[in-house]
Amino acid sequence: TTEDFRIGEAGRGEEIAAEGGLQQRPVEHVLITAKPGTGKIDLAAADAAAVDVATRMRTLPEVLTVADPVRSADDTAVRVTVTLKGPELEGKKRVDALLEQSAAVQEANPGLRIEETGSPSISKGVDKLRGDDLARTEMIALPVTLITLLLVFSSVAMALVPLLLALSSIVAAVGLSMVASHVFPDNGIGTNIILLIGLAVGVDYTLFYLKREREERARANGKLSSQAIVELAAATSGRAVVVSGLAVAVSSATLYLADDVIFSSIATGAILVTLVAVISSLTVLPALLAKLGMRAERRAERRAVRGLAPKKQRTHKSGPGRLTAAVLRPVVKRPVATLTVTVFALLALAAPILNLKLTDMGRETHSRTIEAMQVYDRLNAAFPDLKSMHQVVVRADADRAPEVTAALRELAADVEDDPRLSGDSQLNTSPDRRISLLQLQVPHYVSSDEAQSSLQDIRDTFVPKTIGQVEGAETAVTGDVARYTDYPAHQEQKLPLIIGALLLVTFAMTVWAFRSVVLGLVGIVLNLLSAAASLGILVLVFQHTWAEGLVDFTSTGSIGSRVPLFLFVILFGLSMDYQVFVISRIREAALNGVPTRKAVIEGIGSSAGVVTSAAVVMVTVFASFAALHLIEMKQIGFSLAVAVLLDAFVIRMLVLPSMMLLLGEANWWPSRGVRRARGTAEKAPRPLESVG
Repeated sequence: TTEDFRIGEAGRGEEIAAEGGLQQRPVEHVLITAKPGTGKIDLAAADAAAVDVATRMRTLPEVLTVADPVRSADDTAVRVTVTLKGPELEGKKRVDALLEQSAAVQEANPGLRIEETGSPSISKGVDKLRGDDLARTEMIALPVTLITLLLVFSSVAMALVPLLLALSSIVAAVGLSMVASHVFPDNGIGTNIILLIGLAVGVDYTLFYLKREREERARANGKLSSQAIVELAAATSGRAVVVSGLAVAVSSATLYLADDVIFSSIATGAILVTLVAVISSLTVLPALLAKLGMRAERRAERRAVRGLAPKKQRTHKSGPGRLTAAVLRPVVKRPVATLTVTVFALLALAAPILNLKLTDMGRETHSRTIEAMQVYDRLNAAFPDLKSMHQVVVRADADRAPEVTAALRELAADVEDDPRLSGDSQLNTSPDRRISLLQLQVPHYVSSDEAQSSLQDIRDTFVPKTIGQVEGAETAVTGDVARYTDYPAHQEQKLPLIIGALLLVTFAMTVWAFRSVVLGLVGIVLNLLSAAASLGILVLVFQHTWAEGLVDFTSTGSIGSRVPLFLFVILFGLSMDYQVFVISRIREAALNGVPTRKAVIEGIGSSAGVVTSAAVVMVTVFASFAALHLIEMKQIGFSLAVAVLLDAFVIRMLVLPSMMLLLGEANWWPSRGVRRARGTAEKAPRPLESVG
């Protein structure tokens, strides 16, 4: 609901205004101009059309009020302002009837251009564009994911299993999110997040499991049943999936600390789809693998009965591939040099963060492929005072109403000649005379220096000097500009708290998984490095104009205020997938008596293929989101794709092995499990202890 979005002083002002029935409502503007190519507007015809629009709109049950038609200062346009009934956010549900009437008047006046825009029609257009973009994203991500899996498994059946389980997890999570929305407000972005995260983790977890099942099958060489092989995979990769999934879920839960409905929606969607993916990996996947294995065994038995030779089995290659071996060679020979070079390179990529500028992505940043946004530009050109506004809201006892009114009129007079404002003002008072609202029009977009500085002066100078002198009056400045300003300020305030919680969660999950404080600290350092470098690249690309053609965007000179928080939280969770999977393989070898140095090399080598494949899938999914029209979603998709690339190919292949080689036996401090294993190296491997 509208109330869920109230943040900071702007939100407090909206709450006070709503108490007196003076809150912002959904507003549409019908703009009447000359038809392109016809020259000057016929004002008489435009006025008649405006009257027709107003008459039609007043008959609609969705409409609250219709203002008198207004001509632009240069007599090139006429507008009719229509206020809808209901809360501000519900306007898009009622706007269709208004659009139909505008279209009818256009049909009756072919010599004029009659079009409609406003918050409801723009929101409706944004929702449609987002839906179309997501459909296109699926068309890109799904085939590329399938091709990647075909290359990994060389089997259509095995390639389809991860994809189908991921898609079924997504569908299940969407259904569960409908139930969860009765407790946790969902602003509509939850489904997007479920698709974004679900396809990535669903395929990843299945991929980890399938690769290990293949290893165990190759190692058994026909001596174990399919059920036994699946149990071995469950005891190793299955446990790693549980730890990874819990890490993603707990990391995502830190977004609830943001005290913001959008991040709550993101957290709920990410948690649900991750837990569903984990559950499917522990139930449906092993059952399916056992079933497929039993089927293969029956086929082999039938061939034997008919006297046919056993079907040749695909051999599973163990150890690192050529590329992995080539990358690891300098790491093993010169870990200090490798660590130094890579860390300095990552820090260099992170350097642009020093110039990070966070802003809320205002309405003017929406794609112009939305028809209502094209009309929005023409409306603001003809009526610049509609670009934004300030609202000074006051709550005081009813007997103070005359003082409040006088103080607000004084404030309006003080700013009347301010060049940053239009000079137009409107004063309204609630029926009980307790709430008053002064609206000041700003002929500049909310992101402009003029709008921002005028808000600062009103809050710091004009309000204290006027209404601030009325005893017992509670004041807040809200409106378009204040909303735009207060939201990123709120995010910046919450960012340290959430990052601190993330670091704690990452440390605790790693220590719990591997019984090592050292590896917990290593995990924190690695996550910070990859997140900082990714954010630095994002700033380098999106805060400047040089990459506009490459990534297809128009730079706002800033980063969306939600993006860094989203990047840190989701990346910290997803990077635990690789962290847990890689280190569990290293620790498994160490627990079997292998020296730590050799265990690191073997663990990295044996896990490189699956990590690389998983990263390709994730990058494909995230990069497809970078093709969206909505600038904030584009920034999120781009930053996550870059982050996963860095995490999989730089952090896990260069930084992590270098650090672990240098740390040696200290990696496992204070756990005694590895030291005990040194004395019992002759014992058989114990896969059940690979993670815990």
